[in-house]
Amino acid sequence: MQVLLIINYNDYKNTKRLIENVADFKTINHVVVVDNCSTDDSYDKLLKLKVKADIVKSEANKGYSYAINYGMKYIEKKYKQANVFISNSDIIIPTEDSLILMLKELKGNVGLVGPVVNEHGVLNRGWKMPTPMVDAFLNLVVVHNWVRKKKIFYKEDHYNDKVSRVDVVSGCFFLVNTKDFKNINYLDENVFLYYEENILASKLKSIGKNEIIVNDAFIIHDHAATIDNNIKRIKKFKILKKSQYYFQTKYNHANWFEKFMLKLNKNISLVCYYIAGIFKGGK
Repeated sequence: MQVLLIINYNDYKNTKRLIENVADFKTINHVVVVDNCSTDDSYDKLLKLKVKADIVKSEANKGYSYAINYGMKYIEKKYKQANVFISNSDIIIPTEDSLILMLKELKGNVGLVGPVVNEHGVLNRGWKMPTPMVDAFLNLVVVHNWVRKKKIFYKEDHYNDKVSRVDVVSGCFFLVNTKDFKNINYLDENVFLYYEENILASKLKSIGKNEIIVNDAFIIHDHAATIDNNIKRIKKFKILKKSQYYFQTKYNHANWFEKFMLKLNKNISLVCYYIAGIFKGGK
């Protein structure tokens, strides 16, 4: 059985578009939408849709990880074991073939399958797990892009085969099995937003599961539509760095010097953000 789990937050329009996108897909047996306590009328509008979908509302907005866990537990209770495509609301799936290709690869020691994600012309095909020091230098605006290129991204020839093993797959759209998700005790709800992917990869690795990208499977991500519409730039940065520090201390076991560098470089970048905001008139 295959289920599409969509996480919605103040994004009725895109959620509706995605539900309609997969309406005729034979690979999707059920659609479950978790409204993560939207502050607008998204939930009420979703309930009125004349579509075959389970529309449920989380008990509170405790972040993206909480919403996914809420949906996965709902699926387990109602549909038992299933393969689940977990998706942001702002996703477009051009063809059903991509889902078919992904499903074929969810077997053996593969615990998570991702597609190639087109984000406004930029291809997201997973990344390497950052060490504490790599993340510390990623916090510096002046070297951020160089560090991403050298230490985070794989080289182009890494994707020459049908599938490519990667450390981490993008959290905007991926395929997992309810059994594996339960075995890792779900996502860590101590992060409100960001670094869910790294944490999930660490948890899957702990039970001997790998993550892969299917290089002929493609989806489109209307990147960060919900996030950018609902969280201001500085606030978003602070949430990102809080999640980063939590991940590196709990899962990568950063030592005292690495913790110091993570905090120092974060604060340097935060000052740069404030200064840039002043020169741009706070916009």
